[in-house]
Amino acid sequence: MTSGPVSLFVNPTAGRGRAGRRLSRIAALLEQAGIEFEPYQSQTVGDLEDQVRSQVNRGTDRIVVVGGDGSVHEAVNGIMGADNPARLGVIPSGTGNDFAKACHIALDWEHATQLLAERIKVDATSRCIDIGRMNERYFANGAGIGFDAKVTRVARSYRWPIGDLVYLFAIFRCLVDGVATPDVTITSDELTTHGPITLASICNGAWVGGMFHIAPMADNSDGKLELLIADPVSRMRILSLLPKIISGRHLGESEVRHASVRRVTIDCSAEVPFHLDGEVGAPASRFVIEILPAALNLL
Repeated sequence: MTSGPVSLFVNPTAGRGRAGRRLSRIAALLEQAGIEFEPYQSQTVGDLEDQVRSQVNRGTDRIVVVGGDGSVHEAVNGIMGADNPARLGVIPSGTGNDFAKACHIALDWEHATQLLAERIKVDATSRCIDIGRMNERYFANGAGIGFDAKVTRVARSYRWPIGDLVYLFAIFRCLVDGVATPDVTITSDELTTHGPITLASICNGAWVGGMFHIAPMADNSDGKLELLIADPVSRMRILSLLPKIISGRHLGESEVRHASVRRVTIDCSAEVPFHLDGEVGAPASRFVIEILPAALNLL
């Protein structure tokens, strides 16, 4: 059962400002479809999450987010942290839109808006997806520890309107500084290992950074996370692996290990950078990651 208008949350800075510029057209499409909605705009990082949680606690049961993976991340944490359930709809307007790809949401934002409006209008049956949790935070698409988190941090510092290519430039920038390989202990029922690594990627969806097909086997409704570990590699080896990672052909390379896991603990010899859905957190040395099957309903 649904009640009241849909809550429409917009991150106006998402996609280098594209989300904000699209708001009037999105509003017009929803109105044409007869969808009643109340618009909200985030002002700062974390604001969208707080607003979503507040609205869900007040009884809102339909949340629509206009933005990218960072906006989805905040919305998911707002919903998961609320006392009441709510369904989530996404109109992709970010840089990478990895979550939209994982959920088979149309990447054309106008088409996505029209399809979402149709589903809302007929109150279509919800689709359930899994949600990941690292320590006390939730993630919808994936988490990264090590080199990819460093790349993400650099990419987010750029404001160039070049779409996914910003992540390639960030990789090249990070290679200049060298590739750190901290010692880690990774423990799960499926895999236990100790030693230096370049990165660990924990995937609920198949794509990261918009263009990297990091986990082709990932399915966000199968109750599993895909753990990808890259052993120490040189700068030149990273460059040679990039085309394979973009096309999803890196599995089977000698430096790449994979396991499907439900829970994994990663202990590092020193604090390392990490990200959740592209949102970079303060460096940490211990990570407890698990999957929460069918934890979120989609509109």
